[in-house]
Amino acid sequence: MSTASSVLSHSHQGFSQTNHTANKRLQHIVLSEQAIEAFEAKSKNWDVQAIEYKPFVRFAVADALNQVCGGELMTVLNSIIRHREQGAFLLEYEGVSEMEANDFHIKLSTAISHLIGVPNFDAMYGKFYARFTVRNVDDSDSYLRKAHRRMELHNDGTYVKERTDYVLMMKLKELNMQGGDSLILHIDDWQDIEHFYRHPLAKHEIQWASPPSKQVDYKVHHPVFFEEDENGKPHMLFIDQFCEPQNMQQGLYLHQIGESLETEENCSAIKVPVGAMLVLHNHRWLHGRDKFVAHPELERELLRQRGHFYEPNA
Repeated sequence: MSTASSVLSHSHQGFSQTNHTANKRLQHIVLSEQAIEAFEAKSKNWDVQAIEYKPFVRFAVADALNQVCGGELMTVLNSIIRHREQGAFLLEYEGVSEMEANDFHIKLSTAISHLIGVPNFDAMYGKFYARFTVRNVDDSDSYLRKAHRRMELHNDGTYVKERTDYVLMMKLKELNMQGGDSLILHIDDWQDIEHFYRHPLAKHEIQWASPPSKQVDYKVHHPVFFEEDENGKPHMLFIDQFCEPQNMQQGLYLHQIGESLETEENCSAIKVPVGAMLVLHNHRWLHGRDKFVAHPELERELLRQRGHFYEPNA
């Protein structure tokens, strides 16, 4: 099912790593058919219910995938996601799984997320992951399921107390789809970042909340540029839908950020095939989605995991 064309290939046991042609920062990881078959054999005794009920099983699933990749996959993925110059990968696999697709994709995404960190509880879905569907007609209270408009560039986790270092987005299914590519922008490629990072309001706390569908009943307060990395470069938490400016200055500052991001020419459109997942460092990359071409039977189902990094040797 691997489709993205890339260059500068590096082969490892069970997988390859290349630069994605649409964005040189984005790494393209392809798991081999042999690795997938071996992973299925090693993990066959753990069904989705076991993964959902027993958090420690999720780490065993991740370890099984790492083992069939020669013990290298965990190291490579952590190197990519924590590297400022990269911080993102598109992961696909070769061949066709013999398992029911949804169960396999939940298991595979869980393995990947637990190789780099620990997913947070997703209140919208009530599990450590969320599944949601985009259709031609929608009456939800956020842009997440709105098919016929662009979902603007943003960071996840702006309105929750838990730290959200990474976000994983996997495509489970799509029917009658045109458009809807993922949009990504590394904040170091945002041409106006210095203007907004040096702005007097860059470090001022902003109030953030969410609509009822998110199932989060509190508000949080943090700046857009809430911290710096180990080299003094900014980390960012911004979303236009869920900020609640309390005065004119805040409102205009946030509005100008949104306008700047939506006209940024360094934004990249990334096609994510069914069964593939896009994994981003949430504080260094903004992401969004292009609009879809209308179709009465349009349907796309996505899986999301987002959480915090952990130290592999801790």
